[in-house]
Amino acid sequence: MKNSVLACVLLLASCSAPQNTPAAPPPAAPASGPRVVLPDGAAIQVELATDEPTRSQGLMYRDRLAEDRGMLFFFPQSGEYPFWMKNTLIPLDMIWIDDQRRIAHVTSNVPPCKADPCPNYPPNANAKYVLELAAGVAAKHHLTKDQTLRFEGMDNVVVR
Repeated sequence: MKNSVLACVLLLASCSAPQNTPAAPPPAAPASGPRVVLPDGAAIQVELATDEPTRSQGLMYRDRLAEDRGMLFFFPQSGEYPFWMKNTLIPLDMIWIDDQRRIAHVTSNVPPCKADPCPNYPPNANAKYVLELAAGVAAKHHLTKDQTLRFEGMDNVVVR
């Protein structure tokens, strides 16, 4: 009987004791989705353009692009892919990337196209990918030819 009474007293005491222990903050959510990691460690969350309709649309009609966001264009094979700014409302940096994920060419602060025909911006280099960023991001992170970029979250991308 003494053990039963003692157990009840301990149970009641634990239920009525104030809980002043602060709750631990939830763990930070891991970065999800595709991203490109720059040589300085900065990560750019990217939308993927893996087929012709998406590549053609690109970043048209967007009125802003955050510094940590971009679009990564995938091509079925390496080649020389000039870009243009038709219907693009914001200036962009364009980074052409070879099949080893090395920067092949950088064109910075490309202005929106205001009248047809829009000029083309050729890389004069073969590339398999093109990364578009908000204007000024390439300079801010000192992106230059021959630096290697890391792609994350893109292991199963199908390119058409």
